Amino acid sequence: MSLAELKGKDFINLEDFTSKQILELVDLGIKLKKKTKNNKDLNLLKGKNLVMYFAKPSLRTRLSFEIGAKKLGANAVVIKQEEIILGARESIEDTARVISQYADAVTLRTFKHEDVELFAKYASIPVVNALTDLSHPCQIMADLMTIKETFGTFKGLKFSYVGDGNNVTNSLLKGAALVGADISVGCPNDYKPNENQIKIAQSIAEKTGSKIQIIDSPYEAVKNAHVIYGDVWTSMGQEAEYEQRKEIFKGYQINDGLCANADKNHIVLHCLPAHKSEEITGETFEKNAKHIFNQAQNRMYAQMAILATIMA
Repeated sequence: MSLAELKGKDFINLEDFTSKQILELVDLGIKLKKKTKNNKDLNLLKGKNLVMYFAKPSLRTRLSFEIGAKKLGANAVVIKQEEIILGARESIEDTARVISQYADAVTLRTFKHEDVELFAKYASIPVVNALTDLSHPCQIMADLMTIKETFGTFKGLKFSYVGDGNNVTNSLLKGAALVGADISVGCPNDYKPNENQIKIAQSIAEKTGSKIQIIDSPYEAVKNAHVIYGDVWTSMGQEAEYEQRKEIFKGYQINDGLCANADKNHIVLHCLPAHKSEEITGETFEKNAKHIFNQAQNRMYAQMAILATIMA
């Protein structure tokens, strides 16, 4: 099993993993979910310690990692930004080496992606990217798990993303390519995903047969799509651009009219929090609430699969 090779490995960039490893992690998340729902005693990480650092506010990330770690038998310790101010009170290099003396793994939710990679360079324990301005790989693992549960396969599926080409989009492109699904992103030309992240996704797609499309038409993006994905138009740190972005993205709302272009059996996903009446209407959100909140729930199980593998 290729997952055995991941013991002690960082989980920072999806492209650091093979398609087989990503698919096995998705299946492990589903397996752990079933065991948890059946009240099976997991204890896969009994006696282990997970440190979680947050430079950004969090609901799903904190709860899913902290409770998930405890369900695996591990102890979870939260450190907030004001407690250590990563890279300010003490260098990132030294902070990484100190935490490595106490913990068995660490998750970082911060702004600069480079900070996570620098931390990992000096840490002697596995480092998990719990969100940076560039990427959100753990979110995409939960998304893939939700899609697999819904459709039973990735073969023949088309994903579509509508809105701002942000960190979630960057990771979703790579996630889709790794599982061999097609993906079409509909976004304004000045708000496309990161160019280098697109190139990485395209390189993966050449091996898996996935087709990647970046266009400015949301209607074309969702045409015949099985999964329609949305996120906020204004992410944390972009609050000053709120009014400007609201005007630019007003034609990129996920609503019933847009969804009519998708496959008749499509689902709508949203990584939350949702600004209803902006990137998605309340009506469309509620029609897909079952999938969206299952997606949120799956953050925990997907991350349990990651932790159980790299901390083993």
